[in-house]
Amino acid sequence: MAYGDAPDDAPLASAWEQFCDNLKAAGASAFKDANPANPLQRADAFRFLTQSLGQAFDLALETKDPAFPQIHAFTTPTMKLGGDVADFTYRQAWIDGAHAYRITGRKGTARWLNVTVQGPRPETIPGTDWPSLHEPFGDIPECNILGSQIEADADGNFELFIGGEARERNWLPTTPGSRKLFIREAFDGWDETPSTLTIERVGMAEPRPLPSPARMIEAMDWAGTFVTGLMRDWPEHSWMTSRGVCDPQALNQFPADKTANDKSDAKRGRMAAHMVWRLEPHQTLIVEMDMHPGFWIFGMGGAFVGSMDFLHRPVSYTPARTRVDGDGVVRLVLSHDDPGVHNWLDTQGFSGGNLTYRNLLTQDPASFRTRLIDRADLMDHLPADTAMVTPEERQAMLLERYRSIKRRYGI
Repeated sequence: MAYGDAPDDAPLASAWEQFCDNLKAAGASAFKDANPANPLQRADAFRFLTQSLGQAFDLALETKDPAFPQIHAFTTPTMKLGGDVADFTYRQAWIDGAHAYRITGRKGTARWLNVTVQGPRPETIPGTDWPSLHEPFGDIPECNILGSQIEADADGNFELFIGGEARERNWLPTTPGSRKLFIREAFDGWDETPSTLTIERVGMAEPRPLPSPARMIEAMDWAGTFVTGLMRDWPEHSWMTSRGVCDPQALNQFPADKTANDKSDAKRGRMAAHMVWRLEPHQTLIVEMDMHPGFWIFGMGGAFVGSMDFLHRPVSYTPARTRVDGDGVVRLVLSHDDPGVHNWLDTQGFSGGNLTYRNLLTQDPASFRTRLIDRADLMDHLPADTAMVTPEERQAMLLERYRSIKRRYGI
């Protein structure tokens, strides 16, 4: 038996060749202007692509049938998508409005959990001519439930129903256009534990059909569009379309307009602000924010806005892990090397990237200030009571981070 002996050989081979062509085209975006022309970040662009490629067919095929749903963790320490923030976990499940679903789980101790039903993905962002973000993003939130609203037993066990007949508690409605669940969990202290979740279709009894040639061809097309879309859209799409994102030409400062805070953002359960930074080898950037109530997260990202190496490096801060100066100001220091400041954000040797702020429990915009200074002069620009750490303390902090992140993902 050889090629051509089965009736679908030619279309399958053609679809695979087209996927490979799309993958090749996606790689060309590693050299786009938005990615700084240095060896580390050129290599990181391909790492961003290969990390995303690792889940392309999980999204396109293995979890795609809404009649046989699975919860897919689409960011991990070794698997990223643009716009993910350290100290979040991101999971999704493909669903539709024709079925009802049952999620069973056990609450962890993470400070925030949000389960959102996502609706149709329009070709353009509503009210604009801007194209929607690449798959699996760009769809519109329809409804959500926070972890604090999910009723559970004394041990944290719960059932959450999606679609089907209306229920008085632990229920999210769907529409004919509903297409996925988007599940985000955010962590503050290193001792917090994740929720456990699994999903099934109500009434599911038969085994899932094996993929037909037509289904496999469809998946190869989806996966090819996915890899080209993610390399094409990040970071330029967010510059063009997202409120709360600074003009990339106005480097090292947050935007004055922090209005990423509409009804859709409320269903996503957050408001956001974003800064594009660039640092020369001798430079350091101080980011200041007046301390305020709520649960906020600062997270560092690379040129494609994928989260930096949050497993091994201090690239994110939350209230529980941040030291606040005596004047009530949070000061974070972006630096290429460890300055001994407790609130150090490691650039991991990159000359540029992104810093994202999320606020999850209040809708109040933060007040940010930034100062770009010479690294040698850093301590002259910080208060006398700035929290410092020794090399041994930093090592202990990194080990605590490492162990906690691994616990979040069960790795």
